[in-house]
Amino acid sequence: MYTNRVWTKRMALAVAGLLVWCVASAQRSDSVYMDTVNTARHIITTPVMPDSTAVERLQRRKHFWRAAAEVFGFNMGLWAHDRFIEKGFYAYINLHTIHENFKHGFEWDDDYLGTNMFLHPYMGSLYYNAGRSNGFNFWQSELFAIAGSAMWELFMENEYPSTNDVIATPVGGAAIGEVLYRTSDLILDERSTGWSRVAREAAAFVVSPMRGVTRLVTGRMWHHSTSSGRQFGVPPISVDVSVGARMLGTHDNGGADKLGGTVQLDIQYGDRYADRSRMPYDWFELSMTLNSMATQPFLNRMEIVGRLLGRGIVDKPRLQLNMGLYQHFDYYDSDTITPRKTVPGFHPCTVPYKLGTPASVGWGTMLRYLPRPGMRLEAYSHVNGVIIAGILTDFYRNYHRNYNWGTGFAIKGGVSLAMGRNRFIVSLANQFFWLYTKNGKNSYRDLSLHPAGQPTGLEGDNSRAWFNHFEGTLTCKLYKRLYLTAGGEFYWRKTRYGLQALDDRPDGMKGRFRIKSTQFGAHLVLTYKL
Repeated sequence: MYTNRVWTKRMALAVAGLLVWCVASAQRSDSVYMDTVNTARHIITTPVMPDSTAVERLQRRKHFWRAAAEVFGFNMGLWAHDRFIEKGFYAYINLHTIHENFKHGFEWDDDYLGTNMFLHPYMGSLYYNAGRSNGFNFWQSELFAIAGSAMWELFMENEYPSTNDVIATPVGGAAIGEVLYRTSDLILDERSTGWSRVAREAAAFVVSPMRGVTRLVTGRMWHHSTSSGRQFGVPPISVDVSVGARMLGTHDNGGADKLGGTVQLDIQYGDRYADRSRMPYDWFELSMTLNSMATQPFLNRMEIVGRLLGRGIVDKPRLQLNMGLYQHFDYYDSDTITPRKTVPGFHPCTVPYKLGTPASVGWGTMLRYLPRPGMRLEAYSHVNGVIIAGILTDFYRNYHRNYNWGTGFAIKGGVSLAMGRNRFIVSLANQFFWLYTKNGKNSYRDLSLHPAGQPTGLEGDNSRAWFNHFEGTLTCKLYKRLYLTAGGEFYWRKTRYGLQALDDRPDGMKGRFRIKSTQFGAHLVLTYKL
């Protein structure tokens, strides 16, 4: 347990604000442009090749012990904060608690969705970047994330180690970690001096703290060079920021709805249609939706899609087709929109949706077709294996948790049509998830017990869940880089439960049964392409 729900809001706001400011100001182009023929992206940077000196320095020698010390030191510092400042009950550890952790083994925990699906992967990104900033590549740095997570779970808490954490923390941490590491690389410029240098180093430290620590102890923080020191150079980057209103409703429970403000952030890094790609995350896309809506979580949605490897299949002036392996990080969160209930003890559908897939990878295709001047058609499709996920349940309620753990697969696809040289853009996207909870409870009262008498160690309900999210948007150009975007969303969840008996049900419902819920959302925002 790293923290509570409040930190999800703080961390989401910090990440969103820093990414916008840092990416937009890292290396502005002298003549920013919109490629109205091939893409709707407004490229805010002048592409620059990587600094060969920096690449050679990082690849020449890997500093294992320094990276390991950073992981160990971070865990010790976090534990000391939790123990002596926060005085968290879970931080009171000794040799007996460590022995019990090894003796009992791993189980599933009951923290908030935001804690397990967002904050834990963020902590994993710190372990990951300890390796990344000390010369290790993407795959090697993942080992530091695994080791850091295992150390925390087995040694640093008096709660039994969590199966979900030891998977979600390192795998999701690699996705968030690489995004933040590459963002910090855009900020740094070892040619700069004075207050500009101080501001860059401070911003890079906040974005990627472990890289900041490494630069501090090695002296790179104040080292002056005739080259930038950027390991990845400056690829094509685009940033879209949208601000407006959003409504969330449900067809269940009397059609309740909520209305409030929303901020949406979309960042694309690199060339989506690169002919050949073997360096993970040389292209990635990050999307975030933040809410200002009563009863709703601040971080509503976060998605990362990063290319692990890819290759162009067709590369012609009017047609491009790319295929590759992609890592996905999905996070959807909502909260109760009505206190209304159906029957005593049975409260389905009062929460519209919850879903998190911190560990997901699969095959994807990207297509771009230019049928005529001023018109562009883009499409994509992904088929992913979901290693671990959490999805809203109608029954399981314990501590802060109201979702089932599971595994399964996901199918994603979308199409976008731009006309009149990007004056009008119509986009459709759909995401489908099938998740299976294997070792769930078969009865509402069938709960394992913690030594203290609390239910623990369950994946959730014995169930199969289907979740589908469909979204359509219409974007119209108003003036230069200012657009008006109207969109609608439809959420559909169906869960088949295998509970033998629900003791709280007055009708004594037994056997397998299904519960279906449908929700909808709409938004109207002004979008500015930086």
